[in-house]
Formats: sequence, structure tokens, C-alpha cells
Amino acid sequence: MADYLTLLKDWIINLGEKHEVDPLILGSLYLVSKLSFFSFLGWVIKNLRSKRPFLIPLLFACMSFSLPYLYLVIAGRNISVWVYIFIACMFFYGGFTIWKKVTAKPNAVNA
Repeated sequence: MADYLTLLKDWIINLGEKHEVDPLILGSLYLVSKLSFFSFLGWVIKNLRSKRPFLIPLLFACMSFSLPYLYLVIAGRNISVWVYIFIACMFFYGGFTIWKKVTAKPNAVNA
């Protein structure tokens, strides 16, 4: 089992060197961005329910969602076209799901 973990670690490091992206920075950005994304999204929903402005927390949620992917686009080299297409699809899907969560009607049972 330890051999497989070593092989995986070496593969990730080699892949990062090939594309000039630090895997530790990318992983850290991914973890922090997802935690902050859900925090900001909760802030948006709280502001919507209390009829307060929600644009600033929504912009922060969008920025935190896209942070690791922007790092990959800006710092990465020799990345395949399908990765850029996948990132664009993630942006569109992320925007769509945020819009669906924000515009969802509250349940009649909970109201």
C-alpha cells in the first residue's frame, strides 16, 4: 500500500513539474476555496431571506469558487485544450447551481 501512495505522490509531483503548477498550492487553494464558497453561499442565502443586499457575498462566492481554476489557467503551461474546456464547463455549471440555489423557493413545510 505504501508503494502505491509513493507512486501516486511521485506522479502528482511529476505532473505538476510538467505543467509548472505546484500541486501543494493547487490543493490548498482548492480546499480553502470550497470552504469559503459554501460560507459565502450561506451568507447569500441568509441575506436573501432577510431581504438584504446579496450582491457582494455572491461575488465573493463566485471568486472563491473559481480561485483554483484561475491559478491553473494563469500558472499552468502545456495544458491540454480539454482541461480549458472542462474549466469553462465548471464555471458555467457553478454559476448555474449558484443561481438555482439563490432563486429556489423556500419549502412550504418549513415556512
